[in-house]
Amino acid sequence: MTMPDRCARFRALHERDEIFVMPNPWDVGSARLLASCGFEALATTSAGFAWSLGKHDQHVTRDELVTHVAAIAAATELPLSVDSERCYAEDLDGIAETVRMLADAGAAGCSIEDYDPVRTQIDEVGLAAERVHAAAAAARGGSSSIVLTARCENHLYGNTDLDDTIARLIAYRDAGADVVYAPGLSDLGQIRSVVDAVGVPVNVLARPGGPTVAELGSVGVRRVSTGGALARAAYGALMDGARELLGSGTSSYSTRGISRDDLTAAF
Repeated sequence: MTMPDRCARFRALHERDEIFVMPNPWDVGSARLLASCGFEALATTSAGFAWSLGKHDQHVTRDELVTHVAAIAAATELPLSVDSERCYAEDLDGIAETVRMLADAGAAGCSIEDYDPVRTQIDEVGLAAERVHAAAAAARGGSSSIVLTARCENHLYGNTDLDDTIARLIAYRDAGADVVYAPGLSDLGQIRSVVDAVGVPVNVLARPGGPTVAELGSVGVRRVSTGGALARAAYGALMDGARELLGSGTSSYSTRGISRDDLTAAF
C-alpha cells in the first residue's frame, strides 16, 4: 500500500465500531512475525526499542527513532503508529517538526504524552493541551493525515485521580487528538467511564490480569496495544535460557523456541 493508503486504512480502523489489537514490535523481525499472525496494525514501543539498543526507556534520540520507524514501516504493509514519547521537543515548533519527520519516515500515526522525565512530573494541563494542539496540526498538515494519540500518564506515575485523567483526556481531545490513551488503567468500570466521557476512540494497554480484549470491546474501547510487554517477554525467555545454561548446563529452553515454519512464513 502507498503511505496515503496506510494512513486511510489506519484511520478507518478507528472509525469502525469493532475493537482491534495493535501489538508493539521492537525490531524488523518482530514486526514481520506479528504481521504474519494477522494483526491489522502495528505500533512501536519506546521501551522495547530502547532495550534493543542497550538503553533505558526515554534515552533514545529522535534521529534513532526516525531511523527505526523507517525500518519498521518498510518491513510490512501494515499501518504503523509510533510511540514518540514527548515528541522530542519542548517547544511547539520542535513538536511539529518531529511529527512531520515521523510521517515522512512512514508512520500512519504517532503519540504525544504529558509526562516530563527531566522534571519527573506531569505537565500542567494547559501546557500539555498546547503541545497536543501543535502535534495535531502537524499530523494533519502533510500529504497524508496521520492519526494522533494523546496520552495522559497519570496512572503510570502514581496519580490515580480518575476525574483528573478524564479532564485531561477531554482537553487533549479538544486540542485535536484523534485518539486518547491513559496507560495503566485496568479497572473495567473506570475504562468504561473514560470511554463514555471522551467521545473519541480510546486505546487501552493490555495488562496481566486486566480485562480481555472482548471485555474491553464490550465497554466501547476501540484499540488495544501491548507496550513493551512482548519485548519484555522475549527478553525474559532469553534470560531464562541463559541462566539454564549457566546453572544446570542444559538446553531445554530451545524446545520452547519458535518453529521454523513460523519463521519461514514471516521472513
